[in-house]
Amino acid sequence: MQTADTSALRDSYRAALEHTNALTDRISTDQFSAHYDERPEWAIGPFARDESLTFELAGQWDDPTGIGWTSDSIFNPTMIARGDELHLFYRASPRKESTSSRIGHAVHRPGVGWTDDPANPVIYPTFENETLGCEDPKVYAVDGRYVMFYNGIRSIAGSPDRETYPSPDYPLGDVGCDIMVAVSDDLVTWEKRGLAVPYEVSRLWAKGAVIPRNGAGEAVKIGGEYLMFLSEGCGGVPTVGRSTDLLEWRFERQPYLDLGELGGSLYEVACAVVGAHAEDDLVLDFFYSDADGEFAAAQAHYSTTAPFTQLAINRGGSLAWGGLLQLDGDWAFPQGWDARPNTREIFIYRTAPNEGTTTA
Repeated sequence: MQTADTSALRDSYRAALEHTNALTDRISTDQFSAHYDERPEWAIGPFARDESLTFELAGQWDDPTGIGWTSDSIFNPTMIARGDELHLFYRASPRKESTSSRIGHAVHRPGVGWTDDPANPVIYPTFENETLGCEDPKVYAVDGRYVMFYNGIRSIAGSPDRETYPSPDYPLGDVGCDIMVAVSDDLVTWEKRGLAVPYEVSRLWAKGAVIPRNGAGEAVKIGGEYLMFLSEGCGGVPTVGRSTDLLEWRFERQPYLDLGELGGSLYEVACAVVGAHAEDDLVLDFFYSDADGEFAAAQAHYSTTAPFTQLAINRGGSLAWGGLLQLDGDWAFPQGWDARPNTREIFIYRTAPNEGTTTA
């Protein structure tokens, strides 16, 4: 793949500094996950903040691109355990939900707390298709090592790729989104492997890379293969990937989610959890626009014996883009949407009692 152009990176950063969005600026984790009107036994959550595990980023990194890049917001992280350590990977942006992002890493150790990685950013734009940033990490443990999927963002305005890979049923703007993959043996040093979803499948926009994982953060094979749920782009075609190693994938059209009684339309699947209440439970946690056009979260229930046959659906979810993790018997996830003004914080949320109705 071609390398990122420094002048294009600089232009991307300058544009990001001007970013604002009234809708995403007011997003709060609590509006999705703090309360469920109903809580069937298979649902995961609701969640409450654990103040003892808050991470706050201080100072500015020395950005390897040399363009004077800075961040004022960290969000959309993933968290995974290694021994008694918690490893946090997060998106750092010049403005909340802006482009020109980098991916940082921090480690929580007992008796020490959080330490930001002095090597940050661990993932930053180096390829041409990452010129507008590297975003939203998802990390999975597999066969003694780790695989990270992240979004590479680029401009596709005037690109000949638009004619080569048309997307008539999923209209595109001026920005393309690629699912990229990197690997690590230690969660510290990462080797980029390039594109995970080819353009023949993504049609220049794909999001998701949601792979079922268990409470330890391990990717779980279903039917002898790992599954990847894609939920944005792909020319408007519901798409699932299959792999034996998380690196080489084949993709197929596969419907798997029906909003049914909830109404509205899907934005993106956030994560997939195996074994939350029974060994064969599979829960998809997703972001959607409800029947009134408002942002909302929900969860859908499946069995690992039939992972595309939806059994039930319930409003309320974590929107844990990097996946849910078990901590001391609780399900937990990190998010930075609710950081205090002029701070870069990520809060950890854990399952909590719910006042809503519990149903079987």
